[in-house]
Amino acid sequence: MAEYPFPDPIVEISDVRELAHDLVVVPNRDVDLVPNVGLIGGTEAVLVVETGLGPRNAQRILAFAADYSKGRRLYLTTTHFHPEHAFGAHEFSGEATYLVNQAQADDLAQKGAGYLAMFTQLGAPVARELDGTRLPEPDVIYDGTYDLDLGGRTVRLRPTGRAHSRGDQVVEVPDADVLFTGDLAETGQFAIFPWFPPHDTDVSGIRWLRVMETLAAEAPGIVVPGHGAIGDAGLLADVRDYLKELRDETWRRRDSAVSEETVAEEVRALMIERHPDWRMREWIERGVGCLCAEHAAVGRAGTEAEAE
Repeated sequence: MAEYPFPDPIVEISDVRELAHDLVVVPNRDVDLVPNVGLIGGTEAVLVVETGLGPRNAQRILAFAADYSKGRRLYLTTTHFHPEHAFGAHEFSGEATYLVNQAQADDLAQKGAGYLAMFTQLGAPVARELDGTRLPEPDVIYDGTYDLDLGGRTVRLRPTGRAHSRGDQVVEVPDADVLFTGDLAETGQFAIFPWFPPHDTDVSGIRWLRVMETLAAEAPGIVVPGHGAIGDAGLLADVRDYLKELRDETWRRRDSAVSEETVAEEVRALMIERHPDWRMREWIERGVGCLCAEHAAVGRAGTEAEAE
């Protein structure tokens, strides 16, 4: 098993930040494989956003949510199926209603076991947190946008279509002007491209860029990313701009028939030069790999739309 050089991926219920009335975030403290976790309340119910990695993290969040809710009904949703976001959902069974969009439910059913096996190999601290994980089965699966009435507050669960994963969704709290993005946006790090051919190639740089253009144009007041510090619409613009420059620099080189290996080397160096303070540099090459494949598809199809 690989040595895990990062802090243990444990959700700490501390420094809880209130973003608006009855809306709090448990911050991830910049710890890898720990998501930002949200609790959104109405007069009748509380929605939990994300579970943490595995059963023990989920139990911590559930205990906090049960105390926070003060008898109100509990709901749970996740922004996508990846282990640190959704692989604790089974712990909420019988305590909360778990809602996800259809594409995310398909991801959980079709790829959950493979991701559990892959993440278990990342190191002993990760394997320890995933020990005892039971892959969840959602209680409610929906197509399209789902408006959840919490009592005096409606939260909108909005699938974006394929981007970081096949089943991404954002969580909007319109009355507070808050948007939870999951891993569509991160603060201070390079975009996570889960490009693992031939096992998983559902990430799409083309579609992801389009999603970020839409979200940035909507300009929410508060943005809660999947990982990293809470920001505003500027965070969405930063991710949009990075994805655009990654696509443009990759495709410009592929147009010149440069080898993919050379493209990856050159684009990695350029992205680090432009963003020297960003973390997670290992995801640059995977982003290049994804965009090289999409460049080839566009070339065969003639347009981006046809390539999709």
